Amino acid sequence: EIGWYDVTLTGEAKTSSVFSNLEKNFVAFHWHGDTFDIPAGAKRLAETEACKNQAFEYNGRVIGLQFHLESSSDSIKALVENCGDELVEGKYIQNKEQILSKKEYLEKIQKNMENILDQLGLKTCS
Repeated sequence: EIGWYDVTLTGEAKTSSVFSNLEKNFVAFHWHGDTFDIPAGAKRLAETEACKNQAFEYNGRVIGLQFHLESSSDSIKALVENCGDELVEGKYIQNKEQILSKKEYLEKIQKNMENILDQLGLKTCS
């Protein structure tokens, strides 16, 4: 899963103090070839069509994310330049042009990241 793809929150996300303020569906940046299992006792909070386990929360203070909200225009360009060999044809792999053309999503992922950090009681530097 490489590129900009829709993330959907699960029903358990509504009960999450960290994810409850996010929209049920949002776009996030992805660059991964692996996945993970949800740890015992954790809540599964998000999924995509390609990957069932996109986020989890444990005990209201620990979160794990498969997608990337921390990405910037520069970090995405660096990934494309340095890991471009991973941009092979595939159902859930966008090409370089598709990835770099979606600049409108950058502000949205930053707001979602700030929202999550705020819910965790962490301050962001804007």
